[in-house]
Amino acid sequence: MNKRTFLATGLLAVFAAACTTTSGSSGDPASRRSSIDAQVDSAMTKLYAQVPGSRELVGKAKGVLVFPSVVSAGLGIGGSYGQGALRTGTKTDGYYSTTAASVGLLAGADSKAVYVLFMTQDALDKFRASKGWTAGADASVTMLKTGASAALDTQTARQPVLGYALSNAGLMANLSIDGTKVNKLDL
Repeated sequence: MNKRTFLATGLLAVFAAACTTTSGSSGDPASRRSSIDAQVDSAMTKLYAQVPGSRELVGKAKGVLVFPSVVSAGLGIGGSYGQGALRTGTKTDGYYSTTAASVGLLAGADSKAVYVLFMTQDALDKFRASKGWTAGADASVTMLKTGASAALDTQTARQPVLGYALSNAGLMANLSIDGTKVNKLDL
């Protein structure tokens, strides 16, 4: 086994162990729901503070899927995992997990918050009815970019599904969540 394969295998093993220990599968469902809700509240506060106009856009959405901490790691081969909640209005409407795998020029690990805004009732209904929803396959997600001169254009505002991703350093540029799989959690 060459050094690169050994390192990649070791990193994925560590990542898989982290996912299983942080998923909260051993806690009672009520405390897991409460913990996820608190993390979602914190992530929404962070979004509103860091991204101008996000509060108004979220207010127009029919539903918002929030993953407060999606942890990604890899060395040539990588993956990501996170748990979150779907919010409609001010209430939680279900709990979900997200996973993704990747292959290519990557090394390291990061954590980001991911927000998926369902701007139409049809897009939200299709998400709810799915038995495992995949970004890019089941719906195209237009990732929003912001900055000093950025403005939400009319074409983007008409998309049925929009998304934001925030890292610890702020809004992530040129990020795609295509291929990310979302499944409902039984909590």
